[in-house]
Amino acid sequence: MIVRRFLLWARTASPGDRAEAVSALARAYLYGELAPADRRDAETALTAMLDDPSPLVRRALAEAVANAPDAPRHIVVALASDQSAIAALVLARSPLLTDADLVDAAALGDDFVQTAIALRPRLTSAVAAALAEIACAQAVSELLGNPGATLAVSTFARINERLGEDPEIREALLARADCPVDVRQAIAVALASRLELFVVERGWLSAERSARIVREAREKTTVALSAGPAADALRLVTHLRRTGQLTPAMILRAVLSRAMPFVEAAFADLADMPAKRVVALLHDPRGAGFPALYRRAKLPPALLPAFEAAFSALREPQGEGAGVGAQLSRRMVERVLSACAALPAEEAGKLLVLLRRYEVEAAREEAREASRVMAEDAALDVALSHVERGIVEAIRSRRLGIAA
Repeated sequence: MIVRRFLLWARTASPGDRAEAVSALARAYLYGELAPADRRDAETALTAMLDDPSPLVRRALAEAVANAPDAPRHIVVALASDQSAIAALVLARSPLLTDADLVDAAALGDDFVQTAIALRPRLTSAVAAALAEIACAQAVSELLGNPGATLAVSTFARINERLGEDPEIREALLARADCPVDVRQAIAVALASRLELFVVERGWLSAERSARIVREAREKTTVALSAGPAADALRLVTHLRRTGQLTPAMILRAVLSRAMPFVEAAFADLADMPAKRVVALLHDPRGAGFPALYRRAKLPPALLPAFEAAFSALREPQGEGAGVGAQLSRRMVERVLSACAALPAEEAGKLLVLLRRYEVEAAREEAREASRVMAEDAALDVALSHVERGIVEAIRSRRLGIAA
């Protein structure tokens, strides 16, 4: 009876009064102890308010039911298709909306609606994939920044494909710990290509020199990215081979940087052999099986001496000057240079040029690391001297106080 009076009253009440009343009725329905008949009437009244001409009233209803797991589902679904400012309230929060509801809303809604969906506390991989396919850049950025969103590997790749030109999207992709290594590498390649174009257009470097510098920087970055789990290295190698980036020079750099998961994955992929067998051949102390593995991988015969020398140096105990991570090992580079110095010029010309550039790079990295360590040691010495001076002053002050 009370609900029927409410509906009669609502015909003449102001929008503000109706909004307050519908909010109170919704709270009573959700959290009050209504008799079954009154509860049915209340649901009928709330459903009728979906047709209220005032957005203020429908917004009040949306705010009341947005978080409620016991709200009538048909009311929530209807509000999800209302105007954006109202729909966003339930789309961002309601636990009653299914993946299908959210995907439909994202497909039909505007940027505001898509962003609201991306901000939900939990998002399944299916909804995330739909947003990656159709949503605006702002919504995708919020999706990537949402720790409650589950993203499939293919979703990361699609986002980079669609919106990788957007700096905010790139940063958000790289900020996600679960961003696949092949997507990270693709972002690095795209940035390097843009940098190369910029430098050449400005006339700062020739096209040839710029291409070489960018290529070597790309290879160095790729090797650095491979320093994760073996599964990541395999995925990265597969991506590099598919995109034509898995070059002998990159593999040689990886050996000289002691990035063995990447090297093992590369030889296993190129030779089409089981990973365990490849690992055994690469780490054989005698190195007897390596030439056969190398030939099966169809790598250039001219580079075989360089690889053999690199693996020989790799099997020796590592001393000072050994590279770490993406850094080249200066000692290993020098060993390879010595091994290749006697090769005919027509076979080793380009290789020796490459190795000498590696030697310079390794020396500079070694010097940077030594400078960093010395600077840290100097800073520590200064800090300790201040501490010692403070202790001496404290003891002196205490003695003067006792004497007085």
